[in-house]
Amino acid sequence: MKAVLWGTRGSLGSASAETVVYGGDTSSVELVTSRGTILVLDAGSGVRRLGAAVPADVKRVDLLLTHLHMDHIQGLGFFGPMYNPNIETHVWGPASTNATLRTRLSRYLSPPLFPVCVRDLPNVFFHDVMPGTFEIDDATITADFICHPDPTLGYRIEADGASIAYMPDHEPALGAELPYRPDPEWTSGYCIARGVDVLIHDAQYTEAEYLTHVGWGHSSMRQTTAFATLAEVGQLVSFHHDPSHSDSMLEEIAEKISTDENLRFKFFPGKEGVEFHVGRCC
Repeated sequence: MKAVLWGTRGSLGSASAETVVYGGDTSSVELVTSRGTILVLDAGSGVRRLGAAVPADVKRVDLLLTHLHMDHIQGLGFFGPMYNPNIETHVWGPASTNATLRTRLSRYLSPPLFPVCVRDLPNVFFHDVMPGTFEIDDATITADFICHPDPTLGYRIEADGASIAYMPDHEPALGAELPYRPDPEWTSGYCIARGVDVLIHDAQYTEAEYLTHVGWGHSSMRQTTAFATLAEVGQLVSFHHDPSHSDSMLEEIAEKISTDENLRFKFFPGKEGVEFHVGRCC
């Protein structure tokens, strides 16, 4: 699989004029399998550029939403394939007890918030996702609810002999005593992340920041590395960086993690535009 990070920030993107390397777009990741299946993870502002890069001969694109907070859907109305009648766009997202995914997204994709209504999109299909496993062409997707306000899914994607877990907004340490010592018996997201080749995971806060944001649904960098260690992942990609964190601050945090001799996995900080490959390549 090929993975491309099109948006790596949390909230509404970066507020720092210094930030260039880590980018200013919110969550969106593209996965492409060796057979050409395109999976889009979240529709933050980065999905606009992702959509513009989709090849003209593509017949289907699948968009998997973790949840419906604004920073993860704010680019949805600007995702070009949804307006192309020659492309089937399948939108997957967490099921709710009070409305379908289509109904909930229609509240955003309609006036006065947006000029184009869902009913006007030419070839778009919506799927409510419950915990479990399903297939999209040559990719196997496993979804489960994880700890974040409002219904939120973590995804495990397996294809080309490799596996990637995606949890951009996640607080596995909620309710745990500090310092955080995770336990597989109760830790949110463990079954999704266990043994994956690559874990893309929320790392929004510093340790000090987390103390005043407990219950907000995000992790500190140290909590993220502890979770990755528990899950025995091959590689960790930090993600959903706080919009107030500049490049220099993020580099300093990454340097501290990278020099930790106790790490049991490879680590690199998620930077906008980064492309990497796992398993067989497309």
